[in-house]
Amino acid sequence: MTHADVSPTDPTPAAPGTPAETISAGHALLGLELGSTRIKAALIDETGAVLATGSHAWENELVGETWTYSLDSVWAGIADCFADLAREVRERHAVELTSLRGLGISAMMHGYLAFDATGEQLAEFRTWRNTFTTEASALLSETLGQNIPLRWSVSHLLHAVQQGEEHVQRLAHLTTLAGYVHWRLTGRRVLGVGDASGMFPIAASGDAFDPELLERFAALDAVAEVPWSLPDLLPEVLVAGQDAGRLTAEGAALLDPSSTLQPGAITAPPEGDAGTGMVATQAVEPRTGNVSAGTSAFAMVVLEGPLSGPREEIDLVTTPAGDPVAMIHTNNCTTDLDAWLGLFSQFAELIGAPQSPEDLYATLFGAGAAGDADAGGILTYNYVSGEHQTGVASGRPLVVREQSARFTLENFLRAQLYGAFGALAVGMEALLQDEGVHLDVMYAHGGIFRTRGIAQQVLADALGTPVALGESAGEGGAWGMALLAAHTARTADGDTAVDVTTSADAGPGATADAGRPAGSGAGRALSAYLSDVVFADQELSTLDPDPAGSAGHATWLAGYRAALPVERLAGELLD
Repeated sequence: MTHADVSPTDPTPAAPGTPAETISAGHALLGLELGSTRIKAALIDETGAVLATGSHAWENELVGETWTYSLDSVWAGIADCFADLAREVRERHAVELTSLRGLGISAMMHGYLAFDATGEQLAEFRTWRNTFTTEASALLSETLGQNIPLRWSVSHLLHAVQQGEEHVQRLAHLTTLAGYVHWRLTGRRVLGVGDASGMFPIAASGDAFDPELLERFAALDAVAEVPWSLPDLLPEVLVAGQDAGRLTAEGAALLDPSSTLQPGAITAPPEGDAGTGMVATQAVEPRTGNVSAGTSAFAMVVLEGPLSGPREEIDLVTTPAGDPVAMIHTNNCTTDLDAWLGLFSQFAELIGAPQSPEDLYATLFGAGAAGDADAGGILTYNYVSGEHQTGVASGRPLVVREQSARFTLENFLRAQLYGAFGALAVGMEALLQDEGVHLDVMYAHGGIFRTRGIAQQVLADALGTPVALGESAGEGGAWGMALLAAHTARTADGDTAVDVTTSADAGPGATADAGRPAGSGAGRALSAYLSDVVFADQELSTLDPDPAGSAGHATWLAGYRAALPVERLAGELLD
């Protein structure tokens, strides 16, 4: 239905200030995130209040040796997700979603999307899950003097060059999944700095790719004969609050094939799921961090200063405003846990006592909380895919126990919860203990935290750091991206009093203040919007580490490390 279809029997126009009026007036803001297993949409007002949501389930495919999603499935999923959102708008508010004030696109970070000069895709989308870039990653880390992970776009690019892939000669443009979708919606080849920092290292200014490291890349023998330069392939870098273009008529038709949605919405710089997780948890200031837990997991810690040097466990990325962040990324988190709980769900059905997912998770998580602090000597490895944090090239989910282990349901489930965060705990030890990074609080979000107090306490014990959950913990990255869209719209309208000038805007003489990068002006603007508008009245539930739990987890993690050769051997023998 369009406005022209409204008949005398339709509901009366919404009163000013109601959600329906916000939507009807075109003042709502949309965040869309393409995650590993779901495409999610969140429609909000300027304060961050959720007006409607939508979703579409999808799965990656293993095509040959490559984990991928087809671009046809990207657009089919986006259209279905938007249609689901539009249905909820009609059902909840009795209005049509015809226009938006702002829009933002987020997606799983990194990976490789390559196009020629005509916009034709040259190779399958290579996601973060692929780990075949080992040689390229090692050469780049040595050449650039910082850890360049396997999943970063530049690792995939160099791997393709080293393998002599035919498409390399025709390359004209590289981007991430979020950058690709944004390009098709707006016509602009840009990327938010947080997502861009997973393509190639960012300069200290926090608003551009590092020019010195670009020169080092160009000097590599492997790329001496290619017909392009890397700066020409990469998208333009933008920081939070900057105008990233407008939704075009062609883009609106991709989002909404029914042609109800009109073009014109201002768009935020497209971001990765790590950046939107930081925004969704208000973890954008130094000494704060957040954990996002889903198919994969990552912890983001905003840094006060530089680390001692490159470490393979730690990725150096940025906030959406360009401030430096240490990232601990793991390829595996909840997939194996969900599989085990699915098995228990089948058993409940078999005995005639089916359980809703919410009740099942609450019951079994509660049993895990009652287990021994060291999980009774039961070890779990949730490695559905390889795990770079622990040096496992090819994953195989395993449960390992000694004959004397206390094999109870409670201990088994506690081990499963520990295992979900096992690789993350290994990486965080390098950051918090070896590097001595200070962290006042870790915010958490993701479905594993919906059963309040269980996974949250496990994570606090594992990290030795208070873990906080907000009312928005279950909203996730689509909500965080919608907030970035709102911040961009407010900035464009002059609604923010904080200067978002970057070093590029200020000119070559600009300097960072208080030892922070020039991008921190944008950081202050984003932080002020989140603290003063979005999170001002939100209550947090914070759990401190339990001494007994932390000691038990330390014992469990020592065994986890000791038995890692078993996990590695399983992959080698079963490949």
